[in-house]
Amino acid sequence: MSERRKSPIELEPVEPHMCTVEVRLEILSRVPFFSGLKPHELDAVNAMFVERGYTAGEYLYHEGDPAERLYVVADGRVKLLRHGDGEKDVLLDLLVPGEYFGSLSFEEDDEYTDTALAHTPVCSLSIDRQRFRQILDRYPDVALRVLRILNRRLLDAQEAVRMLSALPVDRRIAHTLLKLAAKLGKQQAQGILIETPLSRDDLAQMTGATTETVSRVLSQFQKEGLIESGRQWVAISDRDRLEELAGEGMT
Repeated sequence: MSERRKSPIELEPVEPHMCTVEVRLEILSRVPFFSGLKPHELDAVNAMFVERGYTAGEYLYHEGDPAERLYVVADGRVKLLRHGDGEKDVLLDLLVPGEYFGSLSFEEDDEYTDTALAHTPVCSLSIDRQRFRQILDRYPDVALRVLRILNRRLLDAQEAVRMLSALPVDRRIAHTLLKLAAKLGKQQAQGILIETPLSRDDLAQMTGATTETVSRVLSQFQKEGLIESGRQWVAISDRDRLEELAGEGMT
């Protein structure tokens, strides 16, 4: 019987409602449309956000709920999911501190098009649409950045659809691992460790594959020396070869 590899991931617990003002300001300054604000302007924006903690596995909102709030991850990891064919969830993204999600709309009858789930314990900052509209009215540069970001999101969504429909499964998995490593990677003895619990089900949801197929492909990657993996963790051992497998267009 093979010995199970001990997980090298060490995530610090998140205490809800423990973000200091300094942490809140630092997190909000990472949000792309707030990055150009002056310190006193960021102070005013911070005062309009409310803070809340969630336990791992707790939902922040569901697909189809009224889209009333914009969220920012202050600590922890958040999954964005969408229900696919046959009620199978698609994992759209895995968000880290400084990333935003939720609603950028001002229409009263808009609904969330995804589901947000705490992947680990999470501390979030959020703002309702009326107060966010006040920010855009007060700071026109923020409004312009929001428009640019919405356009970028549309292009990214189109690229994701292209990848799922056109690429073979091994390239999709390689592409996804490299994307996660770019966001969550840290150099460790095992290679570039993706520092979050990452199950075969998670990768299946991100790549439009079955869990069994993901397990088979990861086993092959490991035999070829591209990755190291264990229960709920993956580390990239040979990034250059994994990029070659993923194909052109990798960053």
